[in-house]
Amino acid sequence: MSEPIKELTTKERMAIPRHEMPRQEAMERRKNFFEVALGYSAEQAREEAERCLQCKKPTCIEGCPVEVRIPEFILALRSGDMPGAVQALKSKNNLPAICGRVCPQETQCEINCVLAKKGKPVAIGRLERYVADWELGQGVIPPELPPPTGKKVAVVGAGPAGLTCAADLARMGHQVTIFEALHAPGGVLMYGIPEFRLPKKIVLAEVNYVKSLGVELRLNAVIGKLFTLDELLDELLNEQGYDAVFLGTGAGLPMFMNIPGENYNGVYSANEFLTRVNLMKGYLFPEWDTPVKVGKKVAVVGAGNVAMDAARCALRLGTIRALEEGSELPEVHIVYRRSRAEMPARAEEVENAQEEGVIFDLLTNPVEIYGKDGWVSGMRCIRMELGEPDASGRRQPVPIPGSEFDMDVDTVIMALGTRPNPMVFTASGGLERTKHGTVVADEITGRTTKARVWAGGDIVTGAATVISAMGAGKRAAADIDRFLRGE
Repeated sequence: MSEPIKELTTKERMAIPRHEMPRQEAMERRKNFFEVALGYSAEQAREEAERCLQCKKPTCIEGCPVEVRIPEFILALRSGDMPGAVQALKSKNNLPAICGRVCPQETQCEINCVLAKKGKPVAIGRLERYVADWELGQGVIPPELPPPTGKKVAVVGAGPAGLTCAADLARMGHQVTIFEALHAPGGVLMYGIPEFRLPKKIVLAEVNYVKSLGVELRLNAVIGKLFTLDELLDELLNEQGYDAVFLGTGAGLPMFMNIPGENYNGVYSANEFLTRVNLMKGYLFPEWDTPVKVGKKVAVVGAGNVAMDAARCALRLGTIRALEEGSELPEVHIVYRRSRAEMPARAEEVENAQEEGVIFDLLTNPVEIYGKDGWVSGMRCIRMELGEPDASGRRQPVPIPGSEFDMDVDTVIMALGTRPNPMVFTASGGLERTKHGTVVADEITGRTTKARVWAGGDIVTGAATVISAMGAGKRAAADIDRFLRGE
């Protein structure tokens, strides 16, 4: 008979060092698109879970946009009750294997961990990934569903907001159809986030879970072309006659600087570049017929997570090609008009990019792109200095007169943010939008100014995080359910 496991004291738990995530070695991973973070072993996960103090008032939950029952799933994990850990985790989060990889826990749940006050917080995101991956390895078992309500909801967009909203509504008994414009589900999870950060098989496994709840998925279905919002809601024009619509189409319209030379060949938006690499499998060229031209000297303008993703993809494509050809390795630069302190990207992604060899040109701003024979051959920049804070709270960059210089580059990727694509709004009156093109919707409920239409995620906030979009989808689903039940 085995001895009972000794319960640790608070002091003993606080003395356990945080377990770092095993990763591919930097110079090795820049030569492939395999996942960089390798995940915890069972022993590492159990030891990290032992660090959790099981606070009576768990402030970590307050930092989670979908209110995951964090102490509960961690306690089940360290007790060896993996099915219980899965149940606690997925009672709030329909996409845990995704969140465990791309959610910025360090600024949300983990920053609210009590241990963060005097040291390093519990690695909540890494434990979430471990539990989710354990479930995927065992085979996902969908929960029992309530009796059908007879109500039908159309969800526009199969990204994180749409998938979350659809899954919650299905678990409430409603009939849900997702309309996705692209040929694969997942939205930004598929076309925007590289394979080495979020493998496509993980996204598809989470999508299959949503489908297992009875959600219908219609691909290549462009709302604004196939149906307008009014047609989705009108029983006379559309035989299905949805009772409510949720808009989760994200923000896929790229922004540019509007400087001379942006129309040269070799200038990409980050949106186009990452879509070619990720969704269209350009990283498998020539095995997969999606060529992505990347030169020997690449400049990525911007310093958010998308910029880091674009730079690291460009570095890998260039390195793999150089090794095949026996030629010089590529240079990839991040060009950013502010300093390191103002970078919006996750610190982890900045660190990964630096380790892999991405060069950071800070306090630098492009003013012109020039070329030869229709192709980019260089970029003129100006040095910047930081002035007073602007509306975002970051110090405003100010050009230094006479500091112009030329960068020798042959590829430029603009990673400056995105806006919602206006196509979904075609012939749909009553849907108010801001001057930035985002939809006006209630922050809590997601209700728009158009009756029976809700919205959430990047289409409302502009480009933001996956987990914030999921939180919006979850809140909207709860309000749609209340509406459909006449509450």
